[in-house]
Amino acid sequence: MKLYFRYVCTIIMACCSVTTFAQEQPRIPEASSTQTIIQDFGLGKITITYSRPNVKGRKIFGGINPYGDVWRTGANNATTITFSENVVIEGNKVPAGTYALFSIPGEKQWTIILNKTAKQWGAYSYKQADDLVRFRVTAVEVKEKRETFTMQFANSTTKSTDLYIVWDHTAVPIHMQTDDDAQITANIDKLMQGDVKKRPYFNAIQYYYENDKDLNKAMTWVLEAEKLEPKGPWYKLWKARIQLKMGKKAEAIATAQEGVRLAKESNDDEYVRLNEAVIRQAKS
Repeated sequence: MKLYFRYVCTIIMACCSVTTFAQEQPRIPEASSTQTIIQDFGLGKITITYSRPNVKGRKIFGGINPYGDVWRTGANNATTITFSENVVIEGNKVPAGTYALFSIPGEKQWTIILNKTAKQWGAYSYKQADDLVRFRVTAVEVKEKRETFTMQFANSTTKSTDLYIVWDHTAVPIHMQTDDDAQITANIDKLMQGDVKKRPYFNAIQYYYENDKDLNKAMTWVLEAEKLEPKGPWYKLWKARIQLKMGKKAEAIATAQEGVRLAKESNDDEYVRLNEAVIRQAKS
């Protein structure tokens, strides 16, 4: 029995040693760090994983990245971009999926490539036959130097966003659009048929207003929401904005003034400013 106990203890100690050794393995950082960015987009998400080289005093485009050559759009592994829903990129329909994002830099225009072979090292095994789409975009010279290669989203709405490829003194914007309006509208209709107290009034009103949909329908929702929250300055704000968009300036001013009063009563400075902005816009 004692021998068995010692045997078990020896095995356990050996396993612990292996685990500890594995956990304590020293690391060396990559010269080009890896970053993953995620952007909510329509009903889905866009996920990009890429490595970020630095300028380090070198000439970048037209130098270490020659004009006219296929580039991995980063360092190490080819950059990958994943769409959880179908999208439209610069007028090209792209199905949901994961792709390698290659590019061909030019002095004024770049060719952007989505390749169906997502996992590959650099562009060494790149095959044009595996391209899903290719399109051209215009590069922009920027005054402020970006030392580290960066990809970032800007101008994001429920329907569109711009992906910027930025390095050194060059920025390359790529415009993307969702094709989700029909589904979003259907989702809103379904949600607005549920329990009155649980209806997403705020989001539904905002979506209809910002996407130039049926303002009369949005106004109906505002009136319903006001009954649930009669002292909410936020619904006065959206009511005033809708009235202004419908050309009813006098009504918009009166509604926004009521919004200001309610916001002051609740010490809500943000909605004081927002309602006052509608008043100024209506009077201009």
